Amino acid sequence: MLKIIPYHKHYAAQVSQLFHLAINAIDEDVYPKIEQQAWSYSPRSSYHWHKRLTRSKTWLMIDSAQHLDGVPLCCGVINLETHYHSRGYIDSLYVHPNFQHQGIAAALLTELEVWAIAANIETLSVDASKLSKPLFLAHGFKQLHRSYQDKRGQIIMGFLMSKPLIASEDN
Repeated sequence: MLKIIPYHKHYAAQVSQLFHLAINAIDEDVYPKIEQQAWSYSPRSSYHWHKRLTRSKTWLMIDSAQHLDGVPLCCGVINLETHYHSRGYIDSLYVHPNFQHQGIAAALLTELEVWAIAANIETLSVDASKLSKPLFLAHGFKQLHRSYQDKRGQIIMGFLMSKPLIASEDN
């Protein structure tokens, strides 16, 4: 059974694996293997992911019917920056390859948007990948421009996108 929960530190190792597997399962026609390897050449440490995810608001999609080391299986992750300078920036959205195309990313994004509205975040933004761009468009995001990230000497193209959450008082 799939359900969304807040991030907990005992999921850090699973998130690390999920991220690495999701990146390296991308079709090479979308992002060539050399770009995938630059993006994630090996799983990062649990410590890295725990620090990254506790500095933001993070949700996980877990499958309580499957367990890994006694912990329900994490099959998706999304996190939102809440600090002033990057408030409203979606830092990560990844789904395990075995769970893709099941609506998990959309469910996580909807959960994030509901929370962001309640937290009075005015605008969401994201550097969407070629794969996630259609999802964000379907959720009302608009493309601002292409974005480029340098990862281990490889330039990986994406799209800076945004979505206003709070209507201006002029309307």
